[in-house]
Amino acid sequence: MEKFVPYEKLSKSKKRELDRKKRVTWGNVKPVTRKIESKKRYKRKSRGLSDYTDGFGILYYSKKSNNSQRKSLCILY
Repeated sequence: MEKFVPYEKLSKSKKRELDRKKRVTWGNVKPVTRKIESKKRYKRKSRGLSDYTDGFGILYYSKKSNNSQRKSLCILY
């Protein structure tokens, strides 16, 4: 049986060895605190274009080509 030696009096290498034995992994558990998002909060990224339309509208697209002619496209939906 080994004689008991207080932790403070152990050598640096013995302290490291003991510390390594005490350490364990968290596995799949993430120790970061998680917060539930409020449903009342405005979420800019989650809103799509379809949320702002009622199904009727006009889409207008215009592009200038190399020979200075403008091409346009208009879609009614």
